[in-house]
Amino acid sequence: MSIHLDVPGWGAVELEHLVLDLNGTVALDGQVLPGVAERLAALSAQLTVHLVTADTQGRAGELSAALGVRLARIAPGDEAGQKLALVERLGAAHVAAIGNGANDARMLAAAAVGIAVVGPEGAAIVALQAADVAVGRIEDALDLLRYPRRLMATLRR
Repeated sequence: MSIHLDVPGWGAVELEHLVLDLNGTVALDGQVLPGVAERLAALSAQLTVHLVTADTQGRAGELSAALGVRLARIAPGDEAGQKLALVERLGAAHVAAIGNGANDARMLAAAAVGIAVVGPEGAAIVALQAADVAVGRIEDALDLLRYPRRLMATLRR
């Protein structure tokens, strides 16, 4: 179960995990954004999906169960460090990470593939600078992984 990327000028990557920021990335005001559930269902056949959150809206357990993904709840304080630690525990060389916030920047930089989403909440400049790719919508980020040739075309050097 993995996604293989062989990016010209960048090298081969074998993705096994997807780490997703919850609030502002896949959900807005505690509601999963349209198009996310179907895409995650398709990606779950190839990647182990982890939803990482401090659960600001208090709905993470419900949302992760509805999406059929693993929940990685983090404690308030040093969210950036905790997200980075999760990526490192999973084996950063085999992780794709998607986020939008300043507290996502370290995980985006550490992951084999970091994707910043400039969604309804916008994106922190540090997240954009840390990412390998930036997209306008979470659907686009997930589709890059569903259709890896699109991602390889963007990353090739």
